[in-house]
Amino acid sequence: MAAGAVDIVLFDLGGVLIELGGVPVMRELAGIGSDDEVWERWLACPWVRSFERGQCSAEEFARGVVADWGLPVSPRRFIETFRDWPRRPAPGAWELLAEVGSIVPVGCLSNTNALHWEHQVARWPILDEFDFRFLSFELGLVKPDSELFEEVSDRLPAGPERVLFLDDNLVNTEAARSSGFLSEQVRGVGGARRALMDARVLSP
Repeated sequence: MAAGAVDIVLFDLGGVLIELGGVPVMRELAGIGSDDEVWERWLACPWVRSFERGQCSAEEFARGVVADWGLPVSPRRFIETFRDWPRRPAPGAWELLAEVGSIVPVGCLSNTNALHWEHQVARWPILDEFDFRFLSFELGLVKPDSELFEEVSDRLPAGPERVLFLDDNLVNTEAARSSGFLSEQVRGVGGARRALMDARVLSP
């Protein structure tokens, strides 16, 4: 990629800038063998999609997921555990955002929900670094749907071909590319930094 080809960088939150504890929990509860399989099922689950669009309550979401996945816990216990899935900003996340933000505007594009946002994420100072904020429960749209990427494109002051989106799920990065964005699958702050150097946003 040529230097100067990126005008805006959008980051997914969980799995990139924020440490998540939920995938191992769901693997164990549901008896699923791999993280990728958990994510594939999670992103397609109608209850997850509804909750992260802001279209159902936490109680309805918990009852739906427990029934749909056949989980051996009560809805109340599931929601108590689910509330704490976002653990903390990943080490180095704030420094990376500050560094990138000194070069180009930065934003977040995340599937999340009001419970996680209000209980934990909104309290973290790392959010002050974002110039743009796109949250599924506020938009009423979720990744990997093309409608979300079209909405984000309409709201940004640069064309999608000038926007680099970094996400830890391949299905989301592929959907972003299909909508015209530059996009790379990354894991954690280290993976994001490498992708930003490859895109020549950051110097090696």
